Amino acid sequence: MKKIPEVTLLFWVMKICATTLGETGGDLLAQTLNVGYAVSSLLFIGFFLVTLAGQLAARRYIPALYWAVILATSTAGTTMSDYMDRTLGLGYATGTTILVSILIVVLGLWRLTEKSLSVTEITTRRGELFYWTAILFSNTLGTALGDFLADDSGLGFGGGALLIGSLLALVVLAHYFTRISSVLLFWIAFVLTRPFGATFGDLLTKSPEKHGLGFGTKGSSLILLGLLLALVVYTTLRPQPAEPVAAKEPGQPRA
Repeated sequence: MKKIPEVTLLFWVMKICATTLGETGGDLLAQTLNVGYAVSSLLFIGFFLVTLAGQLAARRYIPALYWAVILATSTAGTTMSDYMDRTLGLGYATGTTILVSILIVVLGLWRLTEKSLSVTEITTRRGELFYWTAILFSNTLGTALGDFLADDSGLGFGGGALLIGSLLALVVLAHYFTRISSVLLFWIAFVLTRPFGATFGDLLTKSPEKHGLGFGTKGSSLILLGLLLALVVYTTLRPQPAEPVAAKEPGQPRA
């Protein structure tokens, strides 16, 4: 059941890249191409279900497949959050509160049934389903939280990205210099990388008049997609560490 990558620096770089692409890609379909949040959400949820079926059927970690599911949760999360906050008129604060509550329930049920939230201890199909459900709602939550920081809080896109980046740095320091549970820190970081991607994505796409860099949804999505594909190819082709060879017992004949 080794179907999830090791949590290294490369993992977090790819996670931020995928979640930022999810923000720009979701906005590209829903806003730039004027498909709308509802239809875009249905399309991205369909994409998520297809990629998830492939991930569940796989017997090992396949980088392209795993990161396709992550990207699907991020794009679906972007449009689902925007549909709740904008189309339904709930607002960013209310949407964030609802999604935080849902995520807590999912994690609580996961902990209750599987006895652990550690991603290195997922050995059952039920554990996998909890894992991906938590990721879907954490990425949806991250969009709402990122939009709240960028718009309602007055921090703007750059200020929101700086705040989330600072919180992520504190999580890294806590990992190395405190005894706080690594599982807890993982999920805090996982949630925070999504609003970082949301605010950073808005920073890339918005015009200079709106304090953005002006790459637009198309240009930003192409740049991020190229970067993510390059990282997936690198992860797929890089040499894997050799399996350790068990030591021979004294007196055991050589093969």
